[in-house]
Amino acid sequence: MSGPLLHLGATVMCMHGGQATPSAPVPRVLVSGQPVTTQAAPYLVAGCAFSPPQGNGPCVTAQWIVAATRVFATGQPVLLMSSQALCAPTGTPLMAVAAQTRVIGM
Repeated sequence: MSGPLLHLGATVMCMHGGQATPSAPVPRVLVSGQPVTTQAAPYLVAGCAFSPPQGNGPCVTAQWIVAATRVFATGQPVLLMSSQALCAPTGTPLMAVAAQTRVIGM
């Protein structure tokens, strides 16, 4: 699995249209002038439109479960556009919609 690295300015969304942002980007490693993100820190989701009658609520956070295997920042795997994450409490995935294209990782 390879793909462009995710950074602070990347567009990442939950399946219901909520905007996801990294809770702790790595300021020591920059791509396109912005900090990269790693698997260690969860993403925070705002604006999720999911409101089921069963009450498990909209997406609030997301934890990455698949990340780069050969590229690390501060000892943690960096996130790629092809990385996979699960939202809590819904269990739905995140989608990386847009990111920088100059730096590719595996």
